Amino acid sequence: MSPGTSITVLYFAAARERAGCAREVVEVPEGASVAEVLRLLAGRHPGLERLLPHLRVAVDQAFVGVDAPVRPGAEVALIPPVAGGGPGVFSVVDRPLRLEEVVEAVGGDAYGGLVTFSGSVRNQTKGRRVLRLEYEAYAPMAEKKLAEIGAEATAKWPGVRLAIVHRVGTLVPGELAVVIAAAAPHRQEAFRGCEYAIERLKQDVPIWKKEFFEDGEVWVGLGP
Repeated sequence: MSPGTSITVLYFAAARERAGCAREVVEVPEGASVAEVLRLLAGRHPGLERLLPHLRVAVDQAFVGVDAPVRPGAEVALIPPVAGGGPGVFSVVDRPLRLEEVVEAVGGDAYGGLVTFSGSVRNQTKGRRVLRLEYEAYAPMAEKKLAEIGAEATAKWPGVRLAIVHRVGTLVPGELAVVIAAAAPHRQEAFRGCEYAIERLKQDVPIWKKEFFEDGEVWVGLGP
């Protein structure tokens, strides 16, 4: 399997412990797939083998499948399941939210920067008075997607920890719909992680919002 090429491998959490390092440059066959790279890494670090079924792989900061090719010079990250500092960190719930719950989930002595976002229900949209909102979610998939956002942020900015809790059900103006906290050793990464979470949340997490006005109602994204 030659000629070879070099790639950079990043290890996080349990993968880092099993490999005994946070990053290394590895020679792999040119045109190798993710699966081939994983086999090579397992041979290099036998402790990784039992962990491989539980890992997600990001190539150049994008999650990929095991059949994906790995280009020369690529950055390959091995990402264990994201816990985010505690249970319920990536959650969809039908109760009132508290900002403290996400802050407590990601905070710690090693995290010098902590940034939060609270999204509340507005009392008007485009001049129309909002009476209430109804949020609906495909909860199991939504929580999986929220956890993926956390893993993506960690891959982009190593050291970042995210916590995201989104509410469903009927909410009135002033109530919190989502709370997010991002912690990192330094403030810049914490700001970036929080902003990234907000933007990704709006893109493909299966949570829908219906607005009720005095003169009608509309699903956000489907209305005029």
